[in-house]
Amino acid sequence: MFVDTAKVFVQAGRGGDGAVSFRHEIYVDKGGPDGGDGGKGGDVIFVATENLNTLIDYRYKPELKAEVGQSGAKRDRHGKSGAPLYIKVPMGTVVRREGEIIADLTDNGQEIIIARGGDGGFGNAHFKSSVRQAPRVAENGEPGETFEAELELKLLADVGLVGFPNAGKSTFLSVVTNATPEIADYAFTTLTPNLGVADIDDGSLLIADIPGLIEGASEGKGLGDAFLRHVERTAVLLHLIDGYTDDIATAYTTIRDELGSYNPVLLERPEVVALTKTEGLDQDIIDMQIAAVQAIAPKAEIFAISAPAHTGLKETLRALRSRVQAVRAQQAEDEIAEKGEDGDIPVISLTTEQIAKAWTVAELEARGEIKVFKVAGHKIEKFARRTRFDTHEGQNRLRDIMKKMGIAHALRRAGAQGDSIIRIGFDELTFIEQ
Repeated sequence: MFVDTAKVFVQAGRGGDGAVSFRHEIYVDKGGPDGGDGGKGGDVIFVATENLNTLIDYRYKPELKAEVGQSGAKRDRHGKSGAPLYIKVPMGTVVRREGEIIADLTDNGQEIIIARGGDGGFGNAHFKSSVRQAPRVAENGEPGETFEAELELKLLADVGLVGFPNAGKSTFLSVVTNATPEIADYAFTTLTPNLGVADIDDGSLLIADIPGLIEGASEGKGLGDAFLRHVERTAVLLHLIDGYTDDIATAYTTIRDELGSYNPVLLERPEVVALTKTEGLDQDIIDMQIAAVQAIAPKAEIFAISAPAHTGLKETLRALRSRVQAVRAQQAEDEIAEKGEDGDIPVISLTTEQIAKAWTVAELEARGEIKVFKVAGHKIEKFARRTRFDTHEGQNRLRDIMKKMGIAHALRRAGAQGDSIIRIGFDELTFIEQ
């Protein structure tokens, strides 16, 4: 069964908690802190593979959870990190989070971390210093990233076959490749995309047969609208038209209009046109049909073919291969240009470290006479997630961090008093210990 969309719940592993522990040995009085750190939570990693061509597995396995990190222990023993979860997906899989693309897996073996595991919390041994001999503070493990991921498969092919139902796309694919699509003398025999490899001269082409389009397909009519996404990835389009069509020019423009309505970029895609089922047509009729298409598409390369009779196929495949090679060469040039090898333009921006350290302070509301302030920022929120708010030691450490980062000073300038409530992420504490 072919499935090209799915939704899965992704949960990276939570980091292990740090331990609070002190050495207890028979001849050692007041042993120092020896609580170990928690282990990191496992990542969720997607791996693209050429051995899959459907997302059906993820319709029935909607939850993908990596291992949690283990907590630290006494005697400076660190918790074991959670094992990453590797998920194989077909090449061409796009992953979205809240509608935004976070990964596009296009190469065989490509690995992308979809959800990062939480860091483990530090044990109290980490906080020992010359002025703090017996710290009782330790950190919680950080939660792993958790969200619903939307998966969409867009087939990666050199050539995409487009045309009306029963235009001969499946027959063409079955003759020029090793694919075995369903073929019958009625419309909509192709209900799912099919892939096949066509060998031509000293090379090959990966060809995708897309279910037939009808007028209004881009608006949801027929079957084609569900599969037009697969045309987006192809380098070249092969537009097949039944040679027996009465108004061949209208048939050509109808399909073109549907492609443009779905995505205007498709109208700029290189195209080859083939009139099919020409084994029973006289040459003058074939010439007339070609002229009718040429009149509205003067730059189109048009061939008359018969898949059953094996006529015109080699010429068509050679034309397709030439177009594909040109597209791939242009894509390689564009990729080089994007990387700046044709002359970099300097861009002034914040460094990753600067962004991580950035924070904001804002007054949210008042609870009676007590003001509530919100502190936001990557680094301070990370500290807050790892703070044990149920201990005085944990809260005081977070207050020290806010002081060192300059946040406490900004809060005072914004009007914060000792009993003001400071909200960081989902947690709250008073500005000064009560």
